[in-house]
Amino acid sequence: MSDPLLAISNISKAFPGVQALDDVSLALGAGEVLALVGENGAGKSTLMHILSGLYSPDSGQIRLGGEAIRPRDPREATRIGISIVHQEMSLTPNLSVAENIFSGRLPRKRFLDLIDWQTLRRQAADLLEPFELSLDPMMPVGRLSVAQRQLVEIAKALSVRCRALILDEPTSALAGHETELLFGVVRRLKAAGVGIIYITHKLKEVFEIADRVAVLKDGRLVDTVTVPETAPDRLIRMMVGRDLSTFYPDRPTAADRSAPPLLEVENLTTRKLHGVSLRLWPGEVVGMAGLVGAGRTELGRAIFGADPVREGHVRVEGRPRNIGSPAGAIAAGIAYLPEDRKEDGLFLGMSVRANLVAASLNRFAAFGWMDRQAESRVSADCARQLNIRTPSLEQLLGHLSGGNQQKTLISKWLLAGPKVLIVDEPTRGIDVGAKAEIYALLRRLANEGLSILMISSELPEILGMSDRILVLYDGRLAAELDGHTATEEQIMAAATGHA
Repeated sequence: MSDPLLAISNISKAFPGVQALDDVSLALGAGEVLALVGENGAGKSTLMHILSGLYSPDSGQIRLGGEAIRPRDPREATRIGISIVHQEMSLTPNLSVAENIFSGRLPRKRFLDLIDWQTLRRQAADLLEPFELSLDPMMPVGRLSVAQRQLVEIAKALSVRCRALILDEPTSALAGHETELLFGVVRRLKAAGVGIIYITHKLKEVFEIADRVAVLKDGRLVDTVTVPETAPDRLIRMMVGRDLSTFYPDRPTAADRSAPPLLEVENLTTRKLHGVSLRLWPGEVVGMAGLVGAGRTELGRAIFGADPVREGHVRVEGRPRNIGSPAGAIAAGIAYLPEDRKEDGLFLGMSVRANLVAASLNRFAAFGWMDRQAESRVSADCARQLNIRTPSLEQLLGHLSGGNQQKTLISKWLLAGPKVLIVDEPTRGIDVGAKAEIYALLRRLANEGLSILMISSELPEILGMSDRILVLYDGRLAAELDGHTATEEQIMAAATGHA
């Protein structure tokens, strides 16, 4: 490539005991989308932190538009033309959408130095228009869904003039419609000459939006190839040394329905849901598909007692259950892994051990005292059985990779002895190797007799894992499909109201 917009030359970065980047060189052209892929720990985040000014490289050079740069902080990186949308969102919940987008740059009235709220609202609405978000720009961000927050985060990055835009897992919380809207924005930026580094674990997106793809492994650049010249299987082999065919475990040809259903939900109605009924049998993985806003997460939360139910009945093993709270759901044998594991499911500032036993404290309590030896013994067994890679059970969970955090969350609930496991976006934000482990674990749990309701916005995941597929549209059950024969077209037809 001649005269790249952004040139990264021989960048190295080491932390105590870890060589995070080792002589990495990349080039990004104006109007190009360069996908960056690799397992967690491959060095992607470290490289982006260097570009955004959070870290300084130990050696190497960065040039933007032919000029050598070394941003000292994110503000300076933004000033010189590099914007980044991190996977971990940085919005302030109690401020409005517009205030978050223009944080530190609120428009002022000419003479009184007061905030020009009318201009602020209009400018924010203009930025949000391409995303088709029907929300008030003055609404507090804390009232938005995870998907809406992700789109606002991207709009915030686009509110400044950028020459190079870095998107870190931008669709991790988005479903098909929202992803297509984002891709439309990316294509418009390409046409305007903006260079885009697109970090993702979703290989399908690489082939939809990227021009070239670079693969990192263990801090080194494996290769950079043009998208037409490669295939998913080749990328996976470069990343983890395994084929795509090993991702999804074998499924039984048909579920055993000689036993009664483990979970029966009848006419479940909430503020969002309208008369939803479903059944889960032992040994099943049932996929729950639908666009953002269809009610998938709301259904999982309602079954778990986390959201109020206006009408409907829940039975577990044929017995009616009055589930009015998560404690009631746990007592009935229902466990729920939330969509946002870091906010709603885990304690990142606590140890791995403390997280593993968090849902089963009564098991280790006697006469007001905790049996720490039993805690440690059981936690060690859990970590070994689920292959949770951690230097110590006392390691802070926030220091582990996304895949190991997710396995910790699953193990926490398995200690509670559930019969029904509801998993919401079980592989969101984790790398391809860890995904394969999560898939194998969920199938093993189903084979051991659990019923699993898997809520996911990734259609390949739904199709690869599900024995049956339920599709929600506008808070109602729109279709039930055979997981062995269903297609993406059938799912999307139901999800868009055209079943």
